[in-house]
Amino acid sequence: MTSLPKPSCQARVTGAAVSAALSIALFAAVGAALLSAPASQAAPARIPDTLAHRLQACSVCHGKDGQAAPDGYRPRIAGKPAGYLYHQLLNFRDGRRHYGPMVALVDALPEPYLREIAEHYATLYLPYAAPPALPPAARPPAELLARGRALALEGDKARNIPACRSCHGQVLTGSLPATPGLLGLPRDYLMGQLGAWHTGQRRALAPDCMAEIVQRLAPGDISAVSAWLSSQPVPADAHPQPPGRDAAPLRCGSVVDTGAGVQR
Repeated sequence: MTSLPKPSCQARVTGAAVSAALSIALFAAVGAALLSAPASQAAPARIPDTLAHRLQACSVCHGKDGQAAPDGYRPRIAGKPAGYLYHQLLNFRDGRRHYGPMVALVDALPEPYLREIAEHYATLYLPYAAPPALPPAARPPAELLARGRALALEGDKARNIPACRSCHGQVLTGSLPATPGLLGLPRDYLMGQLGAWHTGQRRALAPDCMAEIVQRLAPGDISAVSAWLSSQPVPADAHPQPPGRDAAPLRCGSVVDTGAGVQR
C-alpha cells in the first residue's frame, strides 16, 4: 500500500489560513445576526448584583424576605439578631447543626460573607402573622399552658432552670447581640428544636448554655413551653431588646460581642 505524502509546510500554512478565515466568517455571521435581532433577543435582562437579589434563593425555604415558611418547620429569620443568625450559619457550616440543604449552601462561604448575610436579615423588621386559631380539639389543656407559662416567665429554681425571659428578653422578642426571640414561632418548630438540643442533634459553641438547660427539662416541659410560647401574640414592637443589665444565668459561648469575638 502506497503511503500518502506528508503535507508540505506551505500546505499546512494554507490550511491554517483557511481555518482562520472560516472562523472569522463564522464570528462575522454571528455578529451580524445579533445586530439584526431584536434587542430582547440580543441580550438577556440584567439582574442587579446586590445582596438582596442573591439572597432571594433563601425565600424558597424561609418565606419572602425571611418571614418564615407556611409549613411551620422552616423558621423566620427576618429581624433576628445578627449575632444569632451569624452563629447559626457557622453552626451549619461547622457541623454543630445538621440539615443537608443548609450545609450545602454555606459550606464554601467565607465568614465575612456569612456575617453580611446575617446583618442583611437582621435589618428586616417585618410584621408577624397572628398565631393560627386552633379548633377546640387541638387546643392544649389549660394545665399544660400554665406549666409552660411558668417555665417561660419564672423558670424552676428547684431544678436550676432559668426563665426563658432571663436570656430571651423580658417580652421574649430576643436580646442583643445574639439571643433570638421566641414568639411568633410554630409549636412544631419549637418542639423540634428543643428536642434536637435534648438529643445532641443541635449544638452551639461551648459553653453550650441551651444544651445545659434543655437537659434539665422533662419531655412534658418541652411540650408545655412550646405550646405556651406558640400561643402568644407578638407585640407590635418586636425588636430585640438591648442587653440587660443583670448578668445572664449561664455563660453562653454563642453570645458575641459588638466585634467579631466571642464572649467567654
